[in-house]
Amino acid sequence: MPSAISSISEILEKLHIEAVNSGACYGDWIPQPSGGELESINPASGEALAKVLRAGPEDYEYVVSRAQEAFLEWRMVPAPRRGEIVREIGNELRAHKNELGALVSLEMGKILPEGQGEVQEMIDVADFAVGLSRQLYGLTMHSERPGHRMYEQWHPLGIAGVITAFNFPVAVWSWNALIAAVCGDCVLWRPSSETPLTAVAVQKLCNRVMEAHGLKGIFNLVIGASNPVGEMMIRDPRVPLISFTGSTEVGRHVAQVVAERLGRTILELGGNNGIIVMDDADADLVLRAVVFGAVGTAGQRCTTTRRLFLERGIAPRITEALVNAYKQVKIGDPLEEPTVMGPLVNRRAVDDMLDGLRRIREQGGEILWGGEHIMGCFVQPTLVKARPDMPILKEEIFAPILYLLEFADLDEAIHWHNDVPQGLSSAMFTGSLSSAETFLSHRGSDCGIANINIGTSGAEIGGAFGGEKETGGGRESGSDSWKAYMRRQTNTINWSNRLPLAQGIQFQV
Repeated sequence: MPSAISSISEILEKLHIEAVNSGACYGDWIPQPSGGELESINPASGEALAKVLRAGPEDYEYVVSRAQEAFLEWRMVPAPRRGEIVREIGNELRAHKNELGALVSLEMGKILPEGQGEVQEMIDVADFAVGLSRQLYGLTMHSERPGHRMYEQWHPLGIAGVITAFNFPVAVWSWNALIAAVCGDCVLWRPSSETPLTAVAVQKLCNRVMEAHGLKGIFNLVIGASNPVGEMMIRDPRVPLISFTGSTEVGRHVAQVVAERLGRTILELGGNNGIIVMDDADADLVLRAVVFGAVGTAGQRCTTTRRLFLERGIAPRITEALVNAYKQVKIGDPLEEPTVMGPLVNRRAVDDMLDGLRRIREQGGEILWGGEHIMGCFVQPTLVKARPDMPILKEEIFAPILYLLEFADLDEAIHWHNDVPQGLSSAMFTGSLSSAETFLSHRGSDCGIANINIGTSGAEIGGAFGGEKETGGGRESGSDSWKAYMRRQTNTINWSNRLPLAQGIQFQV
């Protein structure tokens, strides 16, 4: 570990986390929640980090009822004032960036620079939300009737339910929670059971800020099993919005349940991200982007690069460079400085990867490098020479497997690229303006994110994040994504002494 962080006990102490913690909070912690113990495991060592007491059904009910009460007060706080409180949360994150980043690395296995980068992303989102608190704009429209004024305004929704995944255990919470908070919503967070400690740590930081302002129930936490707690949450009409990050399979269930009660969803589901490399691409840029995109977070990002389409002229050079680069990938303890790739999150993820590699071989894929289980949750990143007709190319295996395919012309590459159910992130490397604009045009990438000369991973918080098709269609964080956390109201004011009807209708009484 780095010298500034000597042990897990020191990290937990600096983040004010005791050895056993309640997993249910509405500002005050519920002392003995009824959901049983949950052990947090370090995937790099297999050792237990700490235990958390999970929420049960009655704890969930108690937290939601308190959040409902808190919303009545919070919605009346002026938005710029809400932004100032979020600014203070950002400052708390700044003060604890090193410890929280290390805890992210310990609990889910990403390397320390990525763990700290995730906390920096939270800080950046807080800054974005502060500015947003003064920009919750509505439009003014011209009325067709004399003496009338039309405009729209935006009101808070209520409780925003946030269900996050293990791979970005705190950043995705911030995308939703900090934006929702400045919009006037309260937040109910159910984190992944793989990463409960990071959730407890963030909740404690929020509690400290809110307590200083005499507020409770704005940021709420329920660490609980998917059934019953998760099911209660998605079925609860008191939670008008559910933001879910996870697999397409589970996301489809969430969408159906919430739609049945006419609630709203933001869905960030599977990714099967591709990069098209043209012959005129900068090979050095390609290599750096692809290795980070395919190996970063051990291939466990929704934006991980999984398919690489190489034009035939440049394919041999890029393939050779990738094999050489993969041979040098340092695999090991994510807190050690030379490490480039840490472990997968658990043994189930390892089994899924090994099963995927078995099916790849059965379908005619050639392993160019890697594909071995090292020990515990550690695996080798894998390069596969693939054929476009392999059915497995349409799946997302949440592991560091990269498929290499050669193409003859751009239309062929775009067809292969789009011929998958997912549609999150995409990229092209080229020096040609024509190729770049084709990729970004209506007949190009069908993904929610399309980049030129940068990879599929590492989206900035200022742009709306999300994808199409089975990725879910949701958008979070930047641009005008704040509108998902509010309800639109159209207003017309008649300041005349007459009552003309729209569309010129005459109605005599």
